[in-house]
Amino acid sequence: MPAARPRSTARRLLAAAAAVPLLIGALGACGYGSKAPTTGNKVAAKGPKTDGLDAVKVGYFGNVTHATPMVDRQKGFIQKELGGTQVKPYIFNAGPSEIEALNAGTIDIGWIGPSPAINGYVQSHGKNLKIIGGSASGGVSLVVNPKKIKSEKDLKGKRIATPQLGNTQDVALLNYLHEKGYQVDPDTGKGEVGVLRQDNKEIPNTFRQGGVDGAWVPEPTASKLVAEGGRTLLDEKQLWKDGKFVITNIVVRQQFLKEHPKAVEAVLRGSVQTNDWIKGHPGEAAQAVNASLADPKVSGTPLSDKVLNSAFRNVEVTDDPLAATLKDEARHAVTSGLLKKPDLHGIYDLRLLNKVLKAEGRPPVGAAGLGAQ
Repeated sequence: MPAARPRSTARRLLAAAAAVPLLIGALGACGYGSKAPTTGNKVAAKGPKTDGLDAVKVGYFGNVTHATPMVDRQKGFIQKELGGTQVKPYIFNAGPSEIEALNAGTIDIGWIGPSPAINGYVQSHGKNLKIIGGSASGGVSLVVNPKKIKSEKDLKGKRIATPQLGNTQDVALLNYLHEKGYQVDPDTGKGEVGVLRQDNKEIPNTFRQGGVDGAWVPEPTASKLVAEGGRTLLDEKQLWKDGKFVITNIVVRQQFLKEHPKAVEAVLRGSVQTNDWIKGHPGEAAQAVNASLADPKVSGTPLSDKVLNSAFRNVEVTDDPLAATLKDEARHAVTSGLLKKPDLHGIYDLRLLNKVLKAEGRPPVGAAGLGAQ
């Protein structure tokens, strides 16, 4: 592989996403970019504690691609499995901050995208996290201003937003632009196509004001942009075999997995039950996500029915982590210039998930050669 140009900014960000902070007490108080630990789960802790734990600290995003924990916030399948051990949720805005919290022990288990999971695993030399299950596939689109961009050939000279430098959508956009022959500096986002990194919640306003010409974003941001007059130029599903690719995984701190396997198994049982319920009750599940979004501790802003239904339709919940697609996403990070070739051997530990699936009479899922021995 030819020597790449300096990537100090990206490397610092990726390292920060996985480094264990020294000021754990001070940083823990502000929740690592989250809205701090939240309450609001509709089902209360009740019964014997699992593994003697008072709580399991769980991180996730307040968006539709994290439908499993967002629905469970209302339905409480995970809480029921944990009994008297409380689910203590933390809401994050982006993957790197969630990985930072996981590394510091502020959270124990998290729903998170593949790129932050890869970065966290690589930067900790495989010693901090494991991917223990899947959660969602799809739900990502490139939405553009149709007056300025009619096709991919019109991207030159335009400005496209992603949620954060080095996050899953940022990597996907950079890889796509690379494959189409556009030159873009991965650190600065400057090049033949400009890339603006901005928080998901800010992108619709920037798009509305003309600050960007499009955005590569997850749901519900993609559907919000369409509601603002944008057009879906590309649904990322079109780029993947069978239209499936991992957008959300479940990760755990390795120490927590080692010390509290019963609690981890309980969370996985609850996650599998939640996904089954979502598949059987899609309309109610969409409303459950909206109820969670309406919670001031999550975002305080529910979605319109039009945006909600569009967003929910574009996301598929799954227990399968779709490990082969994670391999490809790691390759995309290398191609885009944000990551050196990573060693992902052992990033998955699917033994507890497969135990849960076996008890349900379902076949096991695979780790594409990247599983724990």
